Amino acid sequence: MIEEGREPEPEGPQGSSPGSGWHSGAPASDQCPPPPTPAPWSLPRWRAYVAAAVLCYINLLNYMNWFIIAGVLLDVQKFFQIGDSSAGLLQTVFTSCLLMSAPVFGYLGDRHSRKATLSFGILLWSGAGLSSSFISPRYSWLFFLSRGVVGIGTASYSTIAPTILGDLFVRDLRTRVLAIFYIFIPVGSGLGYMLGSAAKALTGNWRWALRVMPCLEAVALILLVTLVPDPPRGAAEKQREVAMVASWCEDVRYLGRNWSFVWLTLGVTAMGFVTGAVGFWTPKFLFEARVVRGLQPPCFQQPCDSQDSLIFGALTIATGIIGVVLGAEASRRYKKVNPRAEPLICASSLLASAPCIYLALILAPISLLASYVFLTLGELLLSCNWALVADILLSVVLPRCRGTAEALQITVCHALGDASSPYLIGLISSALRARRPDSYLQRFLSLQQSSLCCAFVIVLGGGCFLLAALHLERDQAQAQQPGTGTLDMECQLLLPGPGASTEDS
Repeated sequence: MIEEGREPEPEGPQGSSPGSGWHSGAPASDQCPPPPTPAPWSLPRWRAYVAAAVLCYINLLNYMNWFIIAGVLLDVQKFFQIGDSSAGLLQTVFTSCLLMSAPVFGYLGDRHSRKATLSFGILLWSGAGLSSSFISPRYSWLFFLSRGVVGIGTASYSTIAPTILGDLFVRDLRTRVLAIFYIFIPVGSGLGYMLGSAAKALTGNWRWALRVMPCLEAVALILLVTLVPDPPRGAAEKQREVAMVASWCEDVRYLGRNWSFVWLTLGVTAMGFVTGAVGFWTPKFLFEARVVRGLQPPCFQQPCDSQDSLIFGALTIATGIIGVVLGAEASRRYKKVNPRAEPLICASSLLASAPCIYLALILAPISLLASYVFLTLGELLLSCNWALVADILLSVVLPRCRGTAEALQITVCHALGDASSPYLIGLISSALRARRPDSYLQRFLSLQQSSLCCAFVIVLGGGCFLLAALHLERDQAQAQQPGTGTLDMECQLLLPGPGASTEDS
């Protein structure tokens, strides 16, 4: 860790802190071993910052891969002759493969070399993305399969990269670094839209976007191997990396009893549902709104106009940068007076974004300008949470289980969130269209009405963050106790700490 991580902790070196008070009595010492002595590990400040910069660059490419197809969705539909439900299934295949492989990478990330696992993931998603650009329109199923393989490679990075940052930085510095890291979610998403549209405009072929990405990913792989360290787990918290004393099932059982993690995961799932649906369908929704208002001719053959993909991509980048910075700064200031600041800010931003998303959908056929304004506000509020949810997870989970925690959160978030929402909305839209006359107006209304469920799902997410705030302080205190083994954690749960009642233990 860097020098900020080596500052003296509030507790003394002799174990006189509240966190270690449970070892002082005879009954406690008889039941649980004393915490291990921290092993010295340090990293020059510049090396930690360089490593963080490399991880941010790879995160940018990671999310460009997520949304590069959405930027050219109309052309993909024309090329492979698929409807809305099949187009939504395309993103569902991607995220389904991601969520199914995330637990595997979480297990590997907690027990084996994180750099080797990340390198494998980059090679996998880069090779699959490049090969998918040469698939014939007769083999649409193969294109679906290649997107699934890209999702598997992406899972390695989304699961493991935040845990490396968690072991390089601590306290407020970690919040700032995570804020910068998660800025690249909306920036990468927006650039994915823009790259797809720009490649199509320059070459007349949307597939060139998939051929540019591997060049950027080759640079990322070289930088990862040469510049990113693999710190001991728990290094930033001065906890020694110990031998695995618990199985994966015991880790999962511990996380299932960690209520902050449970409610946080459900809140992030609601966010994922909305961002997945909005991110995938909005460019097409806005395009069809223009057609309905007579501002744009219908698209009957590719290439289709990419104006809204470019605008939406630019808005995603701008609102992402501003939102992540605002959320991190609000958290930093509010935590000084309220230790539950982070989940409360997440809840407030979600509850405020719900009416914005609703109005953006309703006003699109009346005023595109008003729709864009409310869409911008909704995206801005959603973006406030990206860094905060990662910081909350790292603060409430034991260092040696963080890879598993990230993997489980990704699995649940994508299974119930953005893996299902694009397909679900496309399926509802297709079902509504089947009962209506075949016209552009009815197509637009079907997609609009199917998308309205996003505003209601996001309210549920705000409620989950409020529930997470109720358990935050207790779970943070337990995660910061000396020792990183799950069995150590179970001993702490069995023994009452200072001020704890018998019922709490």
